[in-house]
Parts: sequence; structure tokens; C-alpha cells
Amino acid sequence: MLQALLHQTGPIPLHARIDCAPGELLALVGPSGSGKTSALRAIAGLLRVAQGRISLGDTVWFDAERGVNVPAEQRPVGMVFQHYALFPHLSALQNVQLALPDGESVESAMQLLVDMQLEGLARRRPHELSGGQRQRVALARALARRPGLLLLDEAFSAVDQPTRQSLYDELIKLREQVQLPIVMVTHDLREARLLADRISILDGGTTLQDGQPERVMSQPRNARVAALVGLRDIHLGVFHSASAPGTMARLRWGDASAGIDLVTFDKGRLEDGAHVRWVVSGEHVQLHVEPAAAPNTVRCAVHDMRRLGEIVTLQCRPVELPQARLHLDVTTRFARLLNLQAGATVFLEIDPQGIHIMPVKRAMLDPLA
Repeated sequence: MLQALLHQTGPIPLHARIDCAPGELLALVGPSGSGKTSALRAIAGLLRVAQGRISLGDTVWFDAERGVNVPAEQRPVGMVFQHYALFPHLSALQNVQLALPDGESVESAMQLLVDMQLEGLARRRPHELSGGQRQRVALARALARRPGLLLLDEAFSAVDQPTRQSLYDELIKLREQVQLPIVMVTHDLREARLLADRISILDGGTTLQDGQPERVMSQPRNARVAALVGLRDIHLGVFHSASAPGTMARLRWGDASAGIDLVTFDKGRLEDGAHVRWVVSGEHVQLHVEPAAAPNTVRCAVHDMRRLGEIVTLQCRPVELPQARLHLDVTTRFARLLNLQAGATVFLEIDPQGIHIMPVKRAMLDPLA
């Protein structure tokens, strides 16, 4: 079990907690400058933080209070960088062989290359390999150390999409073979959702939320997390509690003068009349071209459409709340089948269980934001 508590005010602020169990893949997600790579470097021993503690199982690698700081070369960590960091004058086999523990034979390095589907390329130098092949060599080299922990720093971002998908497959197969804690830094939410068992949202060096990808992305802790996980619509409203927790409550989207009443579940955590922010992820919104006999069906006009390959993003304006917006992604084929276009009327059915409510301390000036 990897456990890391990292604290310092500068020069790189860090107030992060990172836990990762054997066999688990944790993705550190956040914007540029959020501290993701710094956290990874601290775990690897390449960056010493002012305060904190880092351990793998029963072995303490760093403890500021006790003055413990195991050098990077003595930590059993395999690390894969975005730009490979291979020795350009050495062959693929030699790059992997250098990382082997003392006493291991060249056959062990060759087997790692075979496992990475690089048989026949062992004598090639990095410049003679494609980006995907170089990244496979880097992964084989990381595993050659027989690590107790694998760290991936934007490891797939420098290759094209087909190669990236192939590397994803290699990582998935690797996880079936070894029970290592794996910590991955990525800014790609799709990648994190596809590969990770848990994600940790970092911003300004601080851990904002940690949990299963589906939970974090559909139930963000606050508006900042909602924005960082790609929820484009963060709405304001007023929550009116139910007669008993666990039953249906009323969410007023907007205010008393202009708004839409939605139903949602009352978890018993909010007072009646509380001002709230709320979000709903696209998977909990269903689009109809005819009125639906379902709760939370909102009549909207398609305000704008943006096509990007196989996906069309609809910007919808509720008829009863024209200053508000709801964004929804649909496939290009679906949009074509329904003949969707700007100005069309659609009906968006919002799942009551998909509405996630975040309390605010006071009413915002613009209740339709």
C-alpha cells in the first residue's frame, strides 16, 4: 500500500494525500500547474518536500519529522515519463538491461521486450523506433527494476490515438499479470475514466476530491471540482426539503420570479430553502423530440450545435428559463436521425437520481447562472 502525505507552501505548493493499494490504478487529474507531476516526483524521491511522510507497505521512504529520506535510486519505483527518457546511444535491449537488478541475465531484459511486443527490435536505438515502440521500451525498463510501485507521468500523451489505444491495452494486460500500485498522472479525463480504479483531483497542489471516477464525475464535492471534471453547466437554485429524508424533494432551478421546479432525492443534509449549486452529467439526461411523460422533462430550444467528428454538442435553452443553458453531447448519427438543428424544440428528461446538489453559503447575485 502506497501512502503519501505531502505538505509545503513553496516553491511548489503541495497539500496532497495519495493512497494506492496493490493492484489498484490511481489517476492524478488536474489542470497544468496543479501539482500532479510534483507529487509523483516526491513519491519517486526526485523532489524533497518540506513536510510529510511517504511509505510503501511497512517501509518508510520519507518522514520529515524523523529525518528519513531514502534516495531515489534506493526506492523500488518504476517510472515512465512522457518523453521516454531513453538513452539515445543505447539499443532498446541495452536501455532495459541497465535497469535490471544485479545478477539478472540479459535474457530477463529480452523477455520484457517480448512481453511488450518488441521482439525483433532489441538492437534498434530509440531514433529507429516509433513513438509507441519507444514508450514500450520505457515501460519495459521501468518493470526491469522489479518495482514495488509503478509511476506513469503523462506516459501516453506524446503518441497518436491508435498507438495510445494499443498502449492502454498493454497496461490493462500488465495489470492482470502484476499486483503493483500504479499511480498515473494525466490531464485526460477520458483516459482516467477508462483506466483508473480511483481518481484524485488536484488543484493548486491540494487534493480536492478522491474516489471512483463515476462518483467523482457525477457527484463533485464543490463547483471547482465540477469544473475540473468537465461539467460545463453549474446551476443555481433553491432546495425545498421533503417531508422525510429519502423521499422526493423540490429543487427550484432559478428563483421565485423565474424558474423551473425539478424533483430530486432528499438525503437529509440540507435545510429547507437552502441556496444551492447543482449539476447533472450527460449520462443522466435523455433527449426526446416529443414531450415525455416523466418527471423533470424540460422543454428547450436548441440554441447552438457544435460538431466535432462523431460527437455533436447541443447547447439548449430552457423555454421557461431562457437565460440558462444545458449542454448535451450526442452522436452525429443520432443528431442526423432526429434532424436536430439550431432552433429545434427538444425535451430533456433529467433523472432525479442524477441531480447532484452542492450547498452554497449565500445566494449568488445571478440566480440563473
